[in-house]
Amino acid sequence: MLQSNLQYLNRNQVDPVKWDQCIQNAPNGVIYAFSWYLDHMAPDWSALVLGDYEVVMPLPVRKKWGITYVYRPGLIAALGVFGQSLTANLVSQFIQAIPASIKLIDTCLNAGNIFSQPPEFTRLHNNFILSLQPTYEQLYNAYRDNIKRNIKRAQKLNNRYAADVPVEEVVRLARLQPHRTSHLTEADYDNFTRLYHFLYAQKKAIACGVYTAADELVASCVYFFSHNRAYYIFVGNHPNGRTQGASHFLIDRFIHDYAGTGLLLDFEGGDFSNLAFFYSSFGSQLELYPGLYVNRLPWYVKLISGKK
Repeated sequence: MLQSNLQYLNRNQVDPVKWDQCIQNAPNGVIYAFSWYLDHMAPDWSALVLGDYEVVMPLPVRKKWGITYVYRPGLIAALGVFGQSLTANLVSQFIQAIPASIKLIDTCLNAGNIFSQPPEFTRLHNNFILSLQPTYEQLYNAYRDNIKRNIKRAQKLNNRYAADVPVEEVVRLARLQPHRTSHLTEADYDNFTRLYHFLYAQKKAIACGVYTAADELVASCVYFFSHNRAYYIFVGNHPNGRTQGASHFLIDRFIHDYAGTGLLLDFEGGDFSNLAFFYSSFGSQLELYPGLYVNRLPWYVKLISGKK
């Protein structure tokens, strides 16, 4: 039986203060679920809310051909159900409570939503996380040899690390490799840049980079900070950095600077084998989170669209 006090709200009906308090205090809270993050990256979101915001579920929605659907916004790795004392039954109730008017649901839940694997879960996705509680020496010793070799190569080439790169430069480099960012739209880039400046003003974001001896930016990334996590949220690399160990050096310097702080470095993914190997080479651990796919489209729309 569905909770009687579980309601569906449009964005303009959501109380952002109560919402953000729920996300902040949730044991499984993530930065992507804050109202201001969603407002930047998925402005037409709606939500399921239990009671007085005890438990919530954001739903990024769009409409196409008259059909309302839940989608995966750019630079939002996982959403799902957030709150205290979650259970498998409660998560299932939230999924069942998604209005029938939403005909297609293709999203990712979060690691705190795994209790079993109901039929709606298309698969479990890979993420990699690294505790920065140990000393840098301890963390470095856990690197695979290939990481250490690339760090030494970068140092030998006199590459320089900087933690104050303009975010616009990171975005510029990302655009040079469209095969890696093809899922991002022009609006995503613009919204992300605004989001970065919003967080930077609160000292919750930094943009880092590696420069060659000739002062060319060849590797860069952005980190967001929330829930005692550092999110490796956005990457912009130049092809010239591949042979210089620049990406390896870039991440290593962040680990060096934040070792012993107790932060959790969240690599934000790892479904692809090459990324899984790269992230795990820093000594990170696998964290699973579920995908959610529900298709309520009429049979003839399924036939035309090819969606099952």
